[in-house]
This record gives sequence, C-alpha cells and structure tokens, in this order.
Amino acid sequence: MARYTTELVVRGPWSLGTSRHFWEGFTPAALPTDGVGDRLSTVFRVDADWTRAETDVVQDGDLARITVRGDGDLDAAAAQVARFLALDVDATGWPDVGRRDPVIARAQRAFPGLRPCGFHSPYEAAAWAVLSQRRRMTRAAVLRADMIRVYGDDGAFPTPDRLRSAPLELPGRAAEYLRAVADAAEAGVLDGAALRALDPDEAIERVRGITGIGPFAAELVVLRGANAPDAAPRHEARLTAEIAEHYGVGAELAAVAEAWRPFRTWASVHLRALRAQRLETG
Repeated sequence: MARYTTELVVRGPWSLGTSRHFWEGFTPAALPTDGVGDRLSTVFRVDADWTRAETDVVQDGDLARITVRGDGDLDAAAAQVARFLALDVDATGWPDVGRRDPVIARAQRAFPGLRPCGFHSPYEAAAWAVLSQRRRMTRAAVLRADMIRVYGDDGAFPTPDRLRSAPLELPGRAAEYLRAVADAAEAGVLDGAALRALDPDEAIERVRGITGIGPFAAELVVLRGANAPDAAPRHEARLTAEIAEHYGVGAELAAVAEAWRPFRTWASVHLRALRAQRLETG
C-alpha cells in the first residue's frame, strides 16, 4: 500500500476538532471516523478510480496535513479528502456572513471553526438517499452498515460494480434505484470534482436525471456529497422550520439566504446544527 502526504493552507476559520465532532454526529451516513484533538482518521472510496483509501488529517494552526494510503490515485484521494472536509474552500469571507446576520453569528460562536462535512462522495450520498427513502434514519443506517460489512472493502463503501451485482433484498424499488446510482457513478455523473465545478443548480439538475433521485435527494448529493458551499436547500422541511423559528413565520428562505452568500450551504448547516443543539439540551 502506497502512502502520500500533502500540506494545505486552510483559508478562513477552521477547527478540525469541531468539524470532526459534527461529522461523528451526522446520523444519516453513520460515518466511521476516529481521532482525538486536532486529528481525524477515516476510510473511504476514491471516486476517481473506486479504490479504497485511508486518510489521517492533522491540524497545525491553519495548516492541514493530509496523509492518504492506498493502491490507487493518491493525488485524487487527497483532493477528495480536502473536498469532503471543506478544506479547499476559501472561507476568509465567512465571518462577514455573521456580521450581516446575527442568527448566523450565534451559530458561528456555538460551533467555532466548523466546516460542513457529510459524505465521503456524491456516490455515497446518492446511495444513502435511496436507502433512506420512506425509512427511518436509524434503519437506513443499519442497512448501510450491513452493505459495507458484506459488500464493502474493509470499512469502505462497496464499489459501483459490487453494488450493481449484489443480491440486495430491499423493499419496493430500492434495489433498482441503487443499481441506477451505481450506473451513474461509473458513467461519471456522480464525480465529486465535476459536480463541484458546476453551478449548484446545474449540478442538482444533472443528478436528478438518475432514476430514483428526486429533488430532495439531488440537493443532498450536491450539497453534502460534493460539498458545494453556496446553495440554499429548497426541499428540506427542517430548514424551513428553522427559518420560521429564527426569522419569523412567513420568512422566505431565498430572501433570508441572500445575506449568506457565498456560503449559503454553510449557513444552512449551521442553522441545523443549532436546532440539533437545542433538541439535545431541551
């Protein structure tokens, strides 16, 4: 197994510890992470060549030291790590959003240095979207963990070809939809770098062409799979509820989110994090 280390200067606020804590509590993906302090370790599927990779990320001030190990394209693997941890985003303007919006300022104080992270790739986000359709998140997380255990690769999500050929016994059309996700991944439709390079609305529309992926799922794939930093989710009921809670009944997300540019996704994630914190503390 080859090893590669690169260093990246992270521009703007960043705390790997805060981000790791947020990620470990990201129930939809039940992401396997490990780490203490300013270190994070995880296993993932590289969407450039579908090889398995391991990574260790260490924070030293504004410097991210990314080490990847695997048998595939390690340059692509390191770039994917930076993408799913949002380390490749220039966030020097993120504090300005808090100065324009006191609600977001409160969230920034509550979660100092949080950089939204979610899924290792758009491919895994799309598979999750299928598994969680009309199903409790806890049950979907069990199904995902079982798929990794049976068809995966020592902790990494199954490759598209394994997912397509697996004899999945799932209700409804879930197995069919997962095969469509696998086909789209192999065709390059779910390439993380390519989706990030597109305007988010264009990327969402492209993902919606996958059988079984509706509007909510397509937003999840682009905003939490490709980790696009600047888009306002239009199909998330919990976020709509948070807008009403913090900005008043009748407030429109599109209007509120104008003050969040160019970090609308980040602000949306921070609002949901406030909601989760409120529910935890009662």
